Amino acid sequence: MFGALLARTAWLSTVRASALSRAGQEQTKAPVILPAARGTIFDSMGSPLALGEQATTVYADPSAVTKPQQEARVAARVLGLHVKDVLHALTRQGTHFSYVYRKAPTDRASTLAKRKLAGLHFYAEERRTYPQNSVAAQVLGFAGVDNTGLAGLEAELDPQLTGRPGEQTVVRDPFGRAISIEHTTPARPGKAVFLTLDHTIQANAEQVLRQTVAHYGAKDGTAIVLDPRTGAVLAMAEAPGYNANNFPKAEAKGLQRNHAVTDVFEPGSVFKVVTIAGALSEHLVTPQTKFTLPYSIQVADRRIHDAEPRGTETMTVAQILQRSSNVGTVTIARTLLGETRLKRWIKQFGFGRKTGIDFPGETAGLLPSYWSGSTIGNVPIGQGISVTAIQLASVYAAIANRGMWVQPHLVDHVQGEKPPSPTTRRILSARVDRTLLQMLKGVVADTGTAAGAEIPGYTVAGKTGTAQKPGPHGYEPGKYVATFVGMVPASNPRLVVLVTVDEPHGVIFGGLVAAPAFAQIAGFDLQYLEVPPDLKLR
Repeated sequence: MFGALLARTAWLSTVRASALSRAGQEQTKAPVILPAARGTIFDSMGSPLALGEQATTVYADPSAVTKPQQEARVAARVLGLHVKDVLHALTRQGTHFSYVYRKAPTDRASTLAKRKLAGLHFYAEERRTYPQNSVAAQVLGFAGVDNTGLAGLEAELDPQLTGRPGEQTVVRDPFGRAISIEHTTPARPGKAVFLTLDHTIQANAEQVLRQTVAHYGAKDGTAIVLDPRTGAVLAMAEAPGYNANNFPKAEAKGLQRNHAVTDVFEPGSVFKVVTIAGALSEHLVTPQTKFTLPYSIQVADRRIHDAEPRGTETMTVAQILQRSSNVGTVTIARTLLGETRLKRWIKQFGFGRKTGIDFPGETAGLLPSYWSGSTIGNVPIGQGISVTAIQLASVYAAIANRGMWVQPHLVDHVQGEKPPSPTTRRILSARVDRTLLQMLKGVVADTGTAAGAEIPGYTVAGKTGTAQKPGPHGYEPGKYVATFVGMVPASNPRLVVLVTVDEPHGVIFGGLVAAPAFAQIAGFDLQYLEVPPDLKLR
């Protein structure tokens, strides 16, 4: 916008000077807009993720173009444009201002300026660029041709990133040439923004996710790396990704969505911690409480069964979570916890409401609007309820943080502004949280569902999820979401990592698809952050 104003005021001042000189005036004065630089976005290590790059806009006064065909060929060759597009700009009727190339590379524009073609004019502008290309593209979003934030953090932080334009009064001679500058109000650049993202952790998460999605022929995938103590998002990755400098093409393909915040999915078994935590908190069970469980049970009009066929078994609550028993979880919810208390614990964990993360378009998730007789048979196992990846990651971060939930955030601070304090709330007592964390360590044991999440030298706690996707006519055959959320080191968690893979083919289980990706991401991060091991290697 400011670039266009600059060009327009420059052209108007030239025309005004010419007109006044013909009227016998010796000098003219005209205001010129001074555009403000947009603030740079840095990662937590000070590496730029989005910044301004010098460019030159080429425009024409069609009424002053003397040889349009010849000039179009020359300009197109120098600027790398199609001749017909340049010719159209040079021959527009009824205007003295026509863009030839908005924000052209400065070296090409300089070469063209030396040709001194009649009617062509030039002015400096800033072009928004993303030096790390695909890194955090869905998080950063995009600033348009006028440097206005249109998506992602560029849109969310637009007021802080946008500076204040300046103005100067230029005195021109009768021929329209600038001879002096009288009054100047300098432009104020936008503020720099520092994110919680670490570009190294982000790039690694994206690479692992790309490999995982490609290996399983999946539709897409999401990964989040959180610091559970502060709520800082160290990585928020999507696959497939795109080069942030080519946002319009990515938008046309639908690649620009940050699924971690804006999209919901049925979580499946990773949601079982709500029922188990609620029952532990209400003193209804202990990890050693035993239940005799058949392979399947009837709940109203639904038949609930475990993932793998088995005979009737006796399982403790710890084993129910470790082996991810649907029948065991529903039995606890149905016979002990009950609908009213389950609803309260779902609310306590924050599902059904936004986390408040500093990113536009966050979704609150979907809770059942009506509880029928069978609802108590599907919600405890993560069906009939939808969550976002950031909701799920933040809940497991609370479990990793002694039961204290910390609002997740992407912005560490804005230049010259005091960093806001993230919202916190206790969702579990420290006692129950210690018990639950110990139980979640069993999930990654040899007899659990996520042995693939093991990281040599470190204890891992977490939960798998394999959820069939709902469609307009019920659950869709063959379409699943595979998830793993884990905490490392489990003895004193420094990281929470979520991986979810949408519609993997061949293998569908969270423990086989998402857990190994978790291990790759978390293993790299632990080494990169120099977190000491908490296990002795055999």
